[in-house]
Amino acid sequence: MKDFYLALLARDYRFDGKFFVAVKTTGVYCRPICPARPKRENVVFFPDAASAEAAGYRPCLRCRPECAPLSPAWWGKRAVVQRALKLIANNGLHHKTNEEEFAERLGMSARHLRRLFQKEIGRTPKQISDANRLNFARKLIVETPVPIMTVARTAGFSSLRRFNDAFKKRFQRAPSQLRKARSKIKITEGIELKLSFRPPYDWQSLIRFYQSHPIPGVERALENSFERVFRIEGTVGFLRVQPLAGRPQLRLGVVTEDPRLLFEIVNRIRRMFDLDSDPMLIANSFAQVPLLAKLADRFPGLRVPGSWDPFETAVCTILGQVVSADQRASLVGELVRGYGEEIIHPVTGAKAYLFPGPTVLASSDLSKLRTSLARKEAIRDFSRRVLSGAISLSQAQDPMMFRKALLETKGLGPWSAEYISLRSIGDTDAFPRTDLILKRVLALHRDLDLEGIKPWRSYAAVYLWKGFAQTLSKQKKKKRYDFILPADEVAGRKAPMSGKRRSPGDCFITAGARRQNSGEPQ
Repeated sequence: MKDFYLALLARDYRFDGKFFVAVKTTGVYCRPICPARPKRENVVFFPDAASAEAAGYRPCLRCRPECAPLSPAWWGKRAVVQRALKLIANNGLHHKTNEEEFAERLGMSARHLRRLFQKEIGRTPKQISDANRLNFARKLIVETPVPIMTVARTAGFSSLRRFNDAFKKRFQRAPSQLRKARSKIKITEGIELKLSFRPPYDWQSLIRFYQSHPIPGVERALENSFERVFRIEGTVGFLRVQPLAGRPQLRLGVVTEDPRLLFEIVNRIRRMFDLDSDPMLIANSFAQVPLLAKLADRFPGLRVPGSWDPFETAVCTILGQVVSADQRASLVGELVRGYGEEIIHPVTGAKAYLFPGPTVLASSDLSKLRTSLARKEAIRDFSRRVLSGAISLSQAQDPMMFRKALLETKGLGPWSAEYISLRSIGDTDAFPRTDLILKRVLALHRDLDLEGIKPWRSYAAVYLWKGFAQTLSKQKKKKRYDFILPADEVAGRKAPMSGKRRSPGDCFITAGARRQNSGEPQ
């Protein structure tokens, strides 16, 4: 507890969201970065916001605890509670879904699920979902000019009176009072929100990865921004993500006709840019492995690149098998232009595209794609299995079951299963050990113990790729900023999809350099 208080005094952003401090004299709980400086004898510490509220404390209006990054401690100990909380965070228990339906998705009764939640967290799933919605509503009220009635609907309330009552009960102030207190909201085109993370954060490595893995016509990655068009629930929109200089936050700008989509948009961006990662926790895990500890010191703040849409990421991975980065971009562009929906860009008015969904790809002959028949069949089979439910793309599922389902798909081998799991569903323990670079690292460092760092092996993979790509690769990188991630394989094929045989040792991707085979049978 002494260390907690020292972290509070230091206002160290590395601890943001890892614990919360409640002040007995005011009945308020805060983030450890709050400017307030209560006396040691007047504070009590909690591992998460839910525990502080269960003890009767209300959130601080100054530091706004709802803006803190999520902590791994929040996900609970039982696997089913972890999956349920991830579903709730991704809006899986919204106002149109009751607890019985929600519990069925997890294979149990609502009563048993409530019992597990009460035991581990002290609150029911519905209470946590409602709190998340109100937290987001306050963020919209404080940071944006969105009308309060629209904010209420975003939070799942059809009645403004009920929303005002619930808001006032939770925050001790009416929504209109907070809006007046933040009257200097900047009016811009669209809606702007600030998304917090724990430093250090290597923005440059992450954005360069997205630069080397583009979806032409859908998204664009520049040196200091990421942009894309999207469609959610029938509504087309546009978003832009930018780093804020000198602050542990990203700026998210959204243009949409339906602000009710903001909750989902924010959650997707947080996953895509790995904003809830805990660098200190990962570094502490790496500390017992000298090689990883050295890499963590050398490359502070690396993140695992996620995905805006798991289906998009998986299909782009299949298209990127055994080809160069430029060829991958060309193939993805052909797919988008040939089978995606053409739209008018919501901001520029120019022509843009939406990525084709599984319904389109499952039934198409993909004749507009200049690639092999095997790769086309892999895309179709994957799309069919997603449509049939044989493959779920939910982040709340068991990663081992997800990888097993991927391996039953035509053309997807162990490397594919691990890599798609790493990026598409945020599996922090995925580790594609059949990758060329990782295989060579493991061969050189036979004492490298990865079992002891579970469940953070995906971060180990990113650090090993970053640290060894240049020295262990036979390929020369064309750009100094190339970010290394492995190429895919199509298991069970006798010949590579490109139609040419390649040496069986090579499998990594260097942005701007040729992708190579993983060594699995083609």
